[in-house]
Amino acid sequence: MNKFMDFLQNKLIPPLTKLANLRYLVAIRNGLVVTLPAIIAGSIFLILGNIPIDPWINFVAPYEGMISVAVNGSFGMVAVLATIGIGYELSKSYELDPISGATLSFMAFVITQFDNNYTLDTTNFGSSGLFTAIISAIISVEILRFFIKRNIVIRLPDGVPEAVGNSFISLIPAVVILLTFWVVRVPLGFDVNAFIQMIFSPLLFALNSLPGIIIYTILVSLLWAAGIHGDMTLEGVSDPIFIQFLTANALAYAAHEPLPYITASGFSSLFVNVGGTGATLCLVLLMLRSKSATYKELGKIAFPGACFEINEPVIFGFPIVMNPLMLIPFTIVPVILASASYLLMYFGIISRPVTMVPWTMPPIIGPLMATGWDWRAGVWSAIEMVIAVSVYFPFFKIAEKQMLQNEDKSNKEADTTHLEESTVSA
Repeated sequence: MNKFMDFLQNKLIPPLTKLANLRYLVAIRNGLVVTLPAIIAGSIFLILGNIPIDPWINFVAPYEGMISVAVNGSFGMVAVLATIGIGYELSKSYELDPISGATLSFMAFVITQFDNNYTLDTTNFGSSGLFTAIISAIISVEILRFFIKRNIVIRLPDGVPEAVGNSFISLIPAVVILLTFWVVRVPLGFDVNAFIQMIFSPLLFALNSLPGIIIYTILVSLLWAAGIHGDMTLEGVSDPIFIQFLTANALAYAAHEPLPYITASGFSSLFVNVGGTGATLCLVLLMLRSKSATYKELGKIAFPGACFEINEPVIFGFPIVMNPLMLIPFTIVPVILASASYLLMYFGIISRPVTMVPWTMPPIIGPLMATGWDWRAGVWSAIEMVIAVSVYFPFFKIAEKQMLQNEDKSNKEADTTHLEESTVSA
């Protein structure tokens, strides 16, 4: 186990940490946050239009077209918002004008969306255009940076309003960006969307498969066990995919069609991370009833946050980090929950995620909302907690026994010190 922990710390973690800190991945991760308000707002309309109660369904049926406008106007604009957000964040990281970076990225993205008849096709304004959005933003900002870094720009005299000055600074890069994307899409007739989707299709397939989501889940757990925020480290790569899955599910759900994806956004955060990565809320529940005063107090401190998926007090306080004993259940529990949830959704026993729910939503409630109020998802979430407690229990008891021995030793040392001080005083 020690050799494995050394391998984890010295071989596996450093390259993954560097990957997570890449400027592009940080910009993608931060830029995608821009899409969340729209997706969550759209989810509200999606839920309202599909509450599984017959009287309600009959009531909203005449207004289904109106409700779909809100759904399509939010979920259907995910790639557009992502382009703007990523262009903004990447420009800001280079200390360029972020508004210029965002607008030029948006312009480039729109050029890629014209079809062979030179008509704007909004089909890929939704999640299917996310990877095109990422590439458009990166290329646009890099062109902007290239010209500004070499001072190949138009600069107005001092005293001109900053917004006006920045507009002229970005003028030459804007022409080059527009010309570049226009040449690629129009004279060359190159379909950027189709090409990028072809490249990323293996990754899309992998993360919607059982082996793929298991590998992803294990990586997240191992990163956390080494003291690195596993979810945040990988979300620069995974979030565009999971959000694309969720949007496709939401649109299919609104159209009363079969849901195409299992591992959509919310699968990991709500069905696997029950009370935080590793389902540590269940470990906190064990701590609350512990014979160890240390664990009992830690449980009281960690419980409120754990109910809302915040588990840093447990990760670093128990600790889980660099703890060979707790690494076993911390890795096994998410794999069991991910595998079981995947199979239950695959066979249609519980519904797949269709709405964006904040990752801080408590167990039972979060899965209920994410699946469009499928009561079976809520029941499964409760069962997951029982499973996680059962797996953690024997390992926790070993840790508790060790802690009780340490506490007993500390108490004896404290009593001895107190007795010696009393003797000296006498």
